[in-house]
Amino acid sequence: MRIINRKPSRIASMYLAAIPFVLAVLAYVYASNRRLAENPSDKLLPSPYSMWMAFERMAFQPDRRTGDYLLWVDTFDSLVRLSAGMAVSTLAAVTIGVLIGFIPHVRATLAPFIATFSLIPPITVLPILFIFVGLGEASKIALIVVGTAPILIRSTAQSVMSIPRETIIKAETLGANVWQMLLRLVLPQTLPSLINSIRLALIPAWIFLISAEAIASTSGLGYRIFLVRRFLAMDVILPYVIWITLLAYILDRLLLLLSRRMFPWFHLHGESL
Repeated sequence: MRIINRKPSRIASMYLAAIPFVLAVLAYVYASNRRLAENPSDKLLPSPYSMWMAFERMAFQPDRRTGDYLLWVDTFDSLVRLSAGMAVSTLAAVTIGVLIGFIPHVRATLAPFIATFSLIPPITVLPILFIFVGLGEASKIALIVVGTAPILIRSTAQSVMSIPRETIIKAETLGANVWQMLLRLVLPQTLPSLINSIRLALIPAWIFLISAEAIASTSGLGYRIFLVRRFLAMDVILPYVIWITLLAYILDRLLLLLSRRMFPWFHLHGESL
């Protein structure tokens, strides 16, 4: 049997998936040991033990100035901003994206504008947002919306347009009006693809969130990373980067699980990454 037709077992898949992570950890430990052997005070590649101690200090020891557990405060603030921004973008996709994909007059009116707006580098809009809405929470949430909403809208519109025309004609023949077709035909067909689009949009959403927090914030994961960089505190920065990666992975898996539970038929003909 050819290798393209052979699938690894569940246990084999777990071992194969672990190999790149183990190799990355071993490579880091080797490089860290080499640098620390030459210079014990080197800060560029801290040892795993020093990173764990820094993580434990940030997570389980109250800050001397504020009394807060900084890791959890930063995590909460960042997740609130991320959730708010993605909620607004998702709502825009469900409304504007569906209308663009389903109603030709709306598509002719809004599709060119959305396509053009999506080409603007979102990070360049950040100074404008600071001027118009200030340095508070609104600017950070707005940056996430500016960076992700056009992508989700275009993806949703394309998903609606890919619904077979025969299906829409059948609904019209059975007497369904536009509102009924939107609720009973378009949305059920579109939501699984929308969840996949949200999973992909989370990647730039994290980038925009960290960027906004680094420039103008007093809390958040991005704020903390850029605050300690002036001290070359890699023992704090690297655990925070790993923590952000873990949070992003958990959110991605939760969305995939939600899609599989709500729309099992969407996952019948292939694996989901």
